[in-house]
Amino acid sequence: MKTAHPNQRRTRARGAVVILLVLMGVLVLSFFRAQVVRGTAWALQSDSNRLRVLPLAAPRGTLFDRNGRIIADNVPAYSVSLFPAPVDSVAVTLGRLQPILNLTDERVASLVEAFRMNRRLPLLVKMNLDFEEVAALEELRPSFPGLFLETRPRRRYIGGESLGHVLGYVGEISGPELENPRFTGYEQGMIVGKDGLERQYEEILQGSQGIRYVEVDAVGRVVGSFEGYAAASALPGEDLELHLDLELQHYIHDIFPQGRRGAVVALNVEDGGILALYSAPSFNPSDFVGGISRDLWEGLNTDPDRPLFNRAAVGRYPPASTWKLATAAIGLEMGVVGPDERMPTPCYGSYQYGNVVRRCWNPSGHGHQDLAGAIAHSCNVYFYQLGLRIGLERLVEEGTRLGFGEDCGVDLPRESPGVFPESLAFWERRFGYRPFENEVMALSIGQGPNDQTPLKMAQFYLGLARGGDAPAPRLLRGEAADRLPAAWSMDLTPASTQALLQGLRQVTSAGGTAFLSSLEHWDLIGKTGTAQNDPTGERRPHAWFTGMAGSWGGEPEIVIVVLVEEGESGSSMAAPIAAKAADFHLRRKYGIEVDTIQTLGEHLRSGTPAPWARWAPVREAPAQDPVQGAAERAGVGAAVQGPATEGPDSE
Repeated sequence: MKTAHPNQRRTRARGAVVILLVLMGVLVLSFFRAQVVRGTAWALQSDSNRLRVLPLAAPRGTLFDRNGRIIADNVPAYSVSLFPAPVDSVAVTLGRLQPILNLTDERVASLVEAFRMNRRLPLLVKMNLDFEEVAALEELRPSFPGLFLETRPRRRYIGGESLGHVLGYVGEISGPELENPRFTGYEQGMIVGKDGLERQYEEILQGSQGIRYVEVDAVGRVVGSFEGYAAASALPGEDLELHLDLELQHYIHDIFPQGRRGAVVALNVEDGGILALYSAPSFNPSDFVGGISRDLWEGLNTDPDRPLFNRAAVGRYPPASTWKLATAAIGLEMGVVGPDERMPTPCYGSYQYGNVVRRCWNPSGHGHQDLAGAIAHSCNVYFYQLGLRIGLERLVEEGTRLGFGEDCGVDLPRESPGVFPESLAFWERRFGYRPFENEVMALSIGQGPNDQTPLKMAQFYLGLARGGDAPAPRLLRGEAADRLPAAWSMDLTPASTQALLQGLRQVTSAGGTAFLSSLEHWDLIGKTGTAQNDPTGERRPHAWFTGMAGSWGGEPEIVIVVLVEEGESGSSMAAPIAAKAADFHLRRKYGIEVDTIQTLGEHLRSGTPAPWARWAPVREAPAQDPVQGAAERAGVGAAVQGPATEGPDSE
């Protein structure tokens, strides 16, 4: 066999080496490209296969009352979610989770539908899991691919039912909300405010979500810790300080008559801040955290007492005699009446204008009254004549200027404007006729086309307490909120203002309709009202008290309005609630111990002496008079005649 020449073998060997070197170079370049040049891309693809990106919920901002007490904050709680997967797989997993998490068929169906609408994000199945549910999921975790258990901030409300209508409640964002421009940037599963302050200041309280990574295996099961690790921390929402007095709000809730419907509003005279805003019956916002049960939701919506209805800011009622102060203030401002002026026709129980006869609530009449006396005795006949002096067109014009046809501008998502004629065309549009001048008689005593919210009446009395101007009532406290301009103002002289306040003071003085609600330490003044709300007489009249209180000889410090639906008597039903609430607030403000026996009526009923009472020398009352008997037993001074109870205002 002929062998190759050694030179040929060397040449071939060198060629082979070159080929091997080229091949090795190609391999090295490929490895370099794969490991170095595209290393980041491959690592990213690898991470995308084993890591899942989850939003990290941000704690909502904490709410504080005016004294720094927490009203709403956050506590950690467990929630369970499912990673994106085929719809059928998600539906099967939800079916297996249903008995463990006590999910209803409706809840499962809604979750499947929500996932169909958005398959990009994890599906939040349930929040606020209890210990047994968490333990069961931990034990069965290998059996549920794509399941993720995490801790999320859970909203906690301190006030319970007392603050339901103020705070509102939170819940998972809905489909229509996601389409709302206000919620641009929000994602499915986020918790948002649904009502009250939670809704009003949603953008401030919400905060910014963070990002969390969890590691999964090839079938989507979470490996390692359920918690994963955070790539970007969540930023909590801003804290808010409110004008609200948490203890006052609790106290009003405790003293409001059980089973009654109504509202209480308390304002700080200095800045118009809302110290309390209560509506009865109420609801517990904690019931909505994590999702409210279907039965409870239906119960709240079908309850004839309408616990979800905010009677303080949304409910509208005839203001009755409490509106006589508006008539008086307008008359004084226009100069058609003086503080000491008496009307030409005394009150004998009725008043005739043309062929129209209007009655006073007191069939016996009140005789001649000056302005303060007419306010104190709530004399309809006096205000009929005052209304006629003002004139229908001017009364409508001035009432509209004072905002009785508008809302107050309170920082809540829902508030009803008042019902009040903006012009004489109101009658033509609403009733189909041009009004006669005698329409002013009903309007001047708070009847006719005049319905106001308790909050609006509180704003008006705030203006009286401040000498003629009233800012918009506010819940949020802060430099910007406290510098709000006045919503309206009245040009009242000091003498006119004092005449109005003196009339209110006589209401709670001896012989006044609310005398039994007078207090030991504070000058409580105000106006009772008993408003007809049903021409058929099947429903009882609403009870009003609108007033203010402060230290004796000082300026008013708190304005308080109480409405009790079908309470019948403003003096016996609404006034004591207002008196006790004002007494509670002022005692705490000045460091005086709060007593369970506060009003004069409570002193008399309990037999507790009340030497501070300002008794008037009046005729001796019948022996069977309970007020008289209690006064004699208590030894509180001269016998006193029980104050007259104001009857329903009559047109």
